[in-house]
Amino acid sequence: MRGLTLLKKEFLAIVKNKKLLIPLLGVLFIPVLYAGMFLWAFWDPYEQLNDLPVAVVNMDEGAAKDGENLQVGNDLIKELKENDNFKWEFVSEAEAKKGMDDRKYYMTVRIPENFSRNATTLLDTNPEKLELEYIPNESLNFLSSQIGGTAIDKLKQEVANTVSKTYAEKVFADITKVSDGLAQAADGANKLRDGSQTLTDKLNEVKDGVPKLYNGAETITNKLGELKGGATQLYTGSQTLTDKLNEVKDGVPKLYDGAQTITNKLDELKGGAAELYTGSQTLASKLSEVSQGAPQLYAGSQTITKGASDLAAGMPAFQTGAEKLSKGAAATAEGAKNIGAGLEALNQKMNELPEPYKTEMQKAVQQLIEGNKQVIGGAQTVSEGNATLAQKTTAISQGANQLAAGSGQLTEKLSVLNQGAPQLAEGAVKLSDGLGKLAAGSSQLAAGSSQLTEKLGGLKDGAPQLANGAVKLSDGLDKLVSGSGQLAAGSGQLTEKLGGLKDGAPLLADGSKQILDGQYELASKLGDAAKETGEVKTNENTYDMFADPVRVKTEKVAEVPNYGTGFTPYFLSLGLFVGALLLSIVFPLRETVGEPKSGFSWFISKFGILLGVGIIQALVADLILFVGLDIEVKSVPYFILFSILTSLTFIALVQFLVTAFSDAGRFMAIIVLILQLTTSAGTFPIELVPKALQVFNAWLPMTYSVSGFKAVISSGDFGFMWQNAAILGAYIGVMALGTIVTLTIIHKRYFGRMVDTE
Repeated sequence: MRGLTLLKKEFLAIVKNKKLLIPLLGVLFIPVLYAGMFLWAFWDPYEQLNDLPVAVVNMDEGAAKDGENLQVGNDLIKELKENDNFKWEFVSEAEAKKGMDDRKYYMTVRIPENFSRNATTLLDTNPEKLELEYIPNESLNFLSSQIGGTAIDKLKQEVANTVSKTYAEKVFADITKVSDGLAQAADGANKLRDGSQTLTDKLNEVKDGVPKLYNGAETITNKLGELKGGATQLYTGSQTLTDKLNEVKDGVPKLYDGAQTITNKLDELKGGAAELYTGSQTLASKLSEVSQGAPQLYAGSQTITKGASDLAAGMPAFQTGAEKLSKGAAATAEGAKNIGAGLEALNQKMNELPEPYKTEMQKAVQQLIEGNKQVIGGAQTVSEGNATLAQKTTAISQGANQLAAGSGQLTEKLSVLNQGAPQLAEGAVKLSDGLGKLAAGSSQLAAGSSQLTEKLGGLKDGAPQLANGAVKLSDGLDKLVSGSGQLAAGSGQLTEKLGGLKDGAPLLADGSKQILDGQYELASKLGDAAKETGEVKTNENTYDMFADPVRVKTEKVAEVPNYGTGFTPYFLSLGLFVGALLLSIVFPLRETVGEPKSGFSWFISKFGILLGVGIIQALVADLILFVGLDIEVKSVPYFILFSILTSLTFIALVQFLVTAFSDAGRFMAIIVLILQLTTSAGTFPIELVPKALQVFNAWLPMTYSVSGFKAVISSGDFGFMWQNAAILGAYIGVMALGTIVTLTIIHKRYFGRMVDTE
């Protein structure tokens, strides 16, 4: 065939032309340079993180928690020293800043001063978060900051686990205390239950007794009404007593003045009697003189007789008045004693009254008692004075009677004396004897009058006190009337409230029964809770579980062991496309070494060379991947086959573009390469690129080469691989057909007719 002959010429021309052969041989390694070098450099960068310098600054000052010194920052430093995620360098804050400025450190991890202190606030109302400061030097390398961010997240989780574990130990220790507390609470609930049982029983008794209490309160209210009426009458009587005592108070000074006058007169009488007695003695001795003075003596005796008679006549009335006064005072004292007994009994009854009425009423009654005591004291003073007065009045009355009798006899004797001197001597002797008795009686009368005056002086002093006591008694009785009214009103309110209590007592008893039932249940539940919390057993595994309860179990679908394996579909496709593009530069795709018979034979001569180069490129790249990088794939034959198919697809695409558009075609191939780099989903998922670029994904061949390589390398979904292989095969067919059409047009234009070499 003419096409094969032309292909042979093309091959011989390459071999003979070293300027063409050497670049063409160099192109064979372009996919290796792209794919191999990229994959080698980025095969597993995380294995080299221990060479990445990171500054660590520990500013933590520590904190105290429950008597223990908490050093979370130092604990974190110890953990960092034991792992080799990065090249940790533990420096001061100034050294870290200088290292960042000098581009020595890719990042700085700073543990602040309050790191441990914030850890102690976990159980507070407003806990403070632990802030681990991460300072990346993104201008030095952006990806390092992203990798560092992932590592910091792990550190954050480790710190969180450490803090949670510390608090877990405390929580479980507190649970033990809670168990003891619940047991004690259960005991207390049982005691409370017993008390509630007693309360319920008593409330049932109260429920039964409240009606009786209500009836008794009604009775008390009625009796207090009667007490108010009696107190009113007593108050009226005390007013009358006060008026009478005021009269007594006004009359006693007069009585005292009269008694004082009587005493003075009796003193005069005593003196006169003594003189009279002396005179009678003289009279007896001097009868002759008496005889001469008998008429005058007779007249004087008549005067004395008349005065003594008047005195004797007035003494019964005086004595009767004194007796009445004594009886009145005694009656007053007795009445006051009865009032005092009543007030004492009333004061005792007051203790049964509720506050505040009890205090006010007791104050009023106490004033009445004090006033009544003063009345009793004054009445007793009056009674004692009157008793003495009565005794002395009797003596005075007897003396007056004796005086009257003696003076009568004296008159008779003086009459006789006046009639006859002989009898005068005998009468004078008798007169002398009578006057002696008169002198003695007048002395007794004067002494009794003096005592009477003294007692009346005490009565004079006690009468105002008695009157004041009566006033206080009246005031106290007034308060008693007012207080009894308030007491009656309060008793009415008490009765009304007892009516409400009467209605509410059954409800209270029912509520107490419900409380008792609830306390039975509370005691039971507390006992169960104490038992359950007491069964909690803890150890180091428990604390770890509490701190880190979730374990992520990763089940990978089509696991990719490292970055190199994950990026192989992308970088290998890129290397093969670049190889195809460079091949179009070093190998002429339009010039021919002979005259082609047709556009098809022209295509065969060119594509034959490209086919060989493409296969060799793929095989060389595969060899480096298998031998140099030790890549693992699901099927080596399928991987080799698919890499050859990918290489030929890109060669067919570049051949068409360059053949059809010459140098502009190469520019178009570069545009296609750029679009494929962003839309083939070799790095980021297609959903993460801009919507405007996503439309190119389905139309460019690298999309299917990347998907096919992922299937044969990682997932083992060979059916999906064959789907992508079919699409790439269609690309080859379409691009080859386009190249044939283009060469046919060019052939007609330059050679004028088709030459058949057969």
